[in-house]
Amino acid sequence: MSDEPYEAELVDFEVADLSREKDLFKPLFDRILLGTFVVLFLTSATLYYVLSDSEMINYSQPDFDQESARTYAEDLIALGHPDWKGRMSGSAEELATAEYIIQHFEDLGYQPQLNTYQVPMHSIDGEPSLSVCTPGSTSGLIVPCSPADFGANIQTFNHRMDYVIQGFSGREDIGFGDNVDVIHLGNGSDDSLWAAASGSVGYIVGGGSIGGNTQIMTKAIENGLTSVIRVNKDYNCGKIEGNDCVPIFKGTSIDAMKEANGGTIPNDIAFIAMSKDAGEIFEEIVINGSGRLEMMIDVTNDNDLTIRVPCGIMYGTTEELLIVGGHHDTVYHGPGAVDDTSGTASVLEMARMFSEIFAEKGIPDRTVKFCTWGGEEEGLWGSTYYVNDNKEDLTKNLRLYVNLDMNHVDIDYSERGNTVRLFANHPEDYQHISDITVQYLDDNPDIASKYEILLYLLDGDQGSDKEMPCNSDHCPFVYQLDDGKRGRAAVCYGSGSWEYHTYLDDIDRFNEESLGISVTIYGAYIQYLAYNIES
Repeated sequence: MSDEPYEAELVDFEVADLSREKDLFKPLFDRILLGTFVVLFLTSATLYYVLSDSEMINYSQPDFDQESARTYAEDLIALGHPDWKGRMSGSAEELATAEYIIQHFEDLGYQPQLNTYQVPMHSIDGEPSLSVCTPGSTSGLIVPCSPADFGANIQTFNHRMDYVIQGFSGREDIGFGDNVDVIHLGNGSDDSLWAAASGSVGYIVGGGSIGGNTQIMTKAIENGLTSVIRVNKDYNCGKIEGNDCVPIFKGTSIDAMKEANGGTIPNDIAFIAMSKDAGEIFEEIVINGSGRLEMMIDVTNDNDLTIRVPCGIMYGTTEELLIVGGHHDTVYHGPGAVDDTSGTASVLEMARMFSEIFAEKGIPDRTVKFCTWGGEEEGLWGSTYYVNDNKEDLTKNLRLYVNLDMNHVDIDYSERGNTVRLFANHPEDYQHISDITVQYLDDNPDIASKYEILLYLLDGDQGSDKEMPCNSDHCPFVYQLDDGKRGRAAVCYGSGSWEYHTYLDDIDRFNEESLGISVTIYGAYIQYLAYNIES
């Protein structure tokens, strides 16, 4: 997760806005009212308040193997697209990932369950192409930028590095000979510019008052644009690739697009994001010059595709449930080492740890499930469909869902940030997690000296200052159960991922040690709950 704020709209489904806090995360000091005694201790640069109404429980901490976690991460990354590197939902790569995970669960002795769902999903059907051309000849006998125009200067942009396709982009086929108009929309805040771009390609810098991809796409639909190019000139500039601002992938709300388009998704409005450097070349040649655009985007965005939810189940003596999950899909154009290979590798490592616990301690009191979700990046589809399919059981029996999404700290944590955020939406769970954290840091002073662990209680209603944010797969488990029941969840986000949703989110900056914080703390709590049915 980046320390920089992203767009605040829900439909982008990002690990968003945590650096701004948005007052979502209250300091642990808020817990003073929850208990009788206050115990203070100092670790790294953070003061922790740990409250307890009774004597602290001696929680058993499972043994995290960081090399095992790294192996899982490397295996998952190797399953990515041969050219684009990602494991996009609904793709052959996502299928191979789900099969790898389900085999892992089966090998560990869990009851395997591979759930499949047909969900709205776009597919990128071929390598895109984006070029600009400055014509050479002024003769009327030669078509500008055609093969016969030997004096033409063609600049071809690099897919993934210079530009990326956005969520639910449509297809486009523009040639130099079409000589399409490209209208500069400024920062997107001027409605008159949008209206003037009807029938043309819109070029927008940043976002202005436009909240995100969904609003950009709906404005493009409502104003009859043929395509949209969004240029990043303000996010993570100069941090990961020279002085450039690398393009990132973002999602788009299907429902909003359908509403703007009279009930269907438009198929022929392409939507791409460009880097700052590529955008400035584009501006010089096309916006401010006489250059022409060639853009070929081969995307199908109005079909249902199959996504997968593999689960490994250890049935307990009761039907009460504990579920640990993370999403195994990534953006299409990057390996997704942090988002969310880190979380999926953590789920697999926790499943390995618990296979040994179950072998030693026997059948648990509560049923324990380890699941990974497809479709997170495009709309939380996997977790949403799973909850909908199992709503009655989850409403009745779910004791706790744990979500691991980007629970990772960059290997260069001293420069990028060393924070790990743990949060829960019920005081009882929060109490236990806080107490376990005390024990964990006491037992691991080397970790305490490196990382800052922050804990939050987010038990407010949706829309309140203390709501649990609905930006990853915990959301359906919390807010979509029957009869208005609020599901109980615990979540972890890390810090330092400047490469978030870019082609550079690869294994080079992977820090498997950092995964042990959430895996061990939440693993200790899951183990406690698994064998203490009264809790």
